[in-house]
Amino acid sequence: MLYSAFQAQADVLEPFKLMAEAFAGPLSHPRAKDHPNVLLRGWLAANDVFSRFKLTHHRPSFEIDSVTLPDGREVGITEEAAMRTPFGTLLRFKKDVPIEQPPVLLVAPMSGHFATLLRETARTMLQDHDVYITDWHNAREVPLKAGQFGLDEYVEHLMRFLEAIGPGAHMMAICQPCVPALAATALMAQDNHPAQPRSLSLLAGPIDCRINPTSVNQLATSKPYEWFEKKMIQTVPWRHRGGGRKVYPGFVQLTAFMSMNLERHLNAFNELYGNLVDGQPESLAKATATQTFYEEYFAVSDLPAEFYLQTIKRVFQDYDLARGELTWRGNRIEPEAIRRTALFTVEGERDDICSIGL
Repeated sequence: MLYSAFQAQADVLEPFKLMAEAFAGPLSHPRAKDHPNVLLRGWLAANDVFSRFKLTHHRPSFEIDSVTLPDGREVGITEEAAMRTPFGTLLRFKKDVPIEQPPVLLVAPMSGHFATLLRETARTMLQDHDVYITDWHNAREVPLKAGQFGLDEYVEHLMRFLEAIGPGAHMMAICQPCVPALAATALMAQDNHPAQPRSLSLLAGPIDCRINPTSVNQLATSKPYEWFEKKMIQTVPWRHRGGGRKVYPGFVQLTAFMSMNLERHLNAFNELYGNLVDGQPESLAKATATQTFYEEYFAVSDLPAEFYLQTIKRVFQDYDLARGELTWRGNRIEPEAIRRTALFTVEGERDDICSIGL
């Protein structure tokens, strides 16, 4: 019901937002910033700000067309789907010239946004790595016939992606996927798989949420599993390809994220309005940066209900991995089996989700 209400509201507001975009367009004209009428500039700026209060459900572009190598050469980049499933694509940023560089798999969070949040990470690593990324699909666009996608399927995807890349790849997981990344590495070590990663970097991940719990961790334990199942899970409207699928909506996650720093977001939009009205080059540069950030931030992606609920239960409530009880398709995961993979961990001291010591 909540998803249908959200969709209905979006449909009602869409004509007004399109009108605001049309009126805001003149603001980009070179003469707009110099117009002597501050009221006109204020009106155009208000239209621009209003038009940006709009969520999209499609992945933005990575916008990585080239990269400068350590030797100073600039080479073109082409996006290539190395592997594709209904729930995700193993996306490779292929360099247009043959060059031997170590492959690395960037494991993006499946947490309400798209993998493009790691755009700058990918751009930086492309200088000296052959970069692949987990380009997770929006669950509301995945047909019901594709089946479910839970924590087991996530781990399986990582193992299949590593197999597709081949032996010698490095893996870097950011935040939420640190648990499935560690699980996949352990399982491949248990099988002595030739494609087990050469190194595993875990960045601010919820490995053991019993230690230094954040407000997000405390919320997960303050409610029973059934509460999350009843309150957080919605059904995708039938107008979408994934109609009928149970999901944790991206717009719900975005609301939660914004509520954690609401004052900062309100100030950002106030500053955006002021910078647009001011119209000076420095102010417009700041406005452009804010606009770019929120275009990305307001691009939301739904999570499969199974994955969301199992993560709540097995990672944030029961601490299965930390207690040595995490399983994959009934098989116990043994991190102690990891011998050939170098491990590197980075803690997020100011992270809202995973504090230091996790």
